[in-house]
Amino acid sequence: MMLWKKTWQPETVILLVGGIMLAVFSGSLAIELFRRFHVAGFKSNYDVGNVLLSTLSLHGAVILLATGFLKLNEMTWSEVLGLRGMDWKRQCLLALGVLGAVLPLMFGLKWVSDAALEALGWAVKDQDAVDMFLNIQSSGLRLYMAFFAVILAPVAEEFIFRGMLFSAAKKWGWPKCGAVGVSFLFALVHFSAPIFLPLFLFALALTWLYQKTEGLLAPIVAHALFNGLNLLVLVLAKKFGVELHS
Repeated sequence: MMLWKKTWQPETVILLVGGIMLAVFSGSLAIELFRRFHVAGFKSNYDVGNVLLSTLSLHGAVILLATGFLKLNEMTWSEVLGLRGMDWKRQCLLALGVLGAVLPLMFGLKWVSDAALEALGWAVKDQDAVDMFLNIQSSGLRLYMAFFAVILAPVAEEFIFRGMLFSAAKKWGWPKCGAVGVSFLFALVHFSAPIFLPLFLFALALTWLYQKTEGLLAPIVAHALFNGLNLLVLVLAKKFGVELHS
């Protein structure tokens, strides 16, 4: 049974939202305190402690709390992923096909956005996450960032945006408004004007995948492949000295 077809216990939703907010606040507060007291690993944005705490206090917390939320509502990750419906291989192939179809459009929108922003005198710069990945010196920490981008972020973000927010809108009878609104929010929270339109389009595609397969597996796979492709481009660009904006 899909999330939008399931009756959620109101108190579990409150616990989920409150838990995420508490985790983010606690993580941010801890980072600030560690910096003020000059604790090793928290002196800059690229230090290991800062990277681990900032990512795990949000995305890690979402995955952990989501597991509790599903258990309290008598659901499993298998159901939410859609593994009891369409064959997982077909879902992965569909995710790959949708990503291949939407990528050229995203690149086109990125080019238009860059040109428009530059014409308006708006400096086009890298996302903070991209800047962090490129400036991290530790190979181990860079490997963790790759794991975060390809595994943790897709699972956590798809659960929140498609699994919870879009499902809630669909439960209330607003599927089209939900698809547009959640996609807008997904693009907005990445805090980068040059990639807002490409991410908005991508989010719409992920929402379509979620509805088509009735599970989160396909959008998670598409999201993971997209992030992995971006990381590959960044690594190759850095290796060959090509300057990129994301």
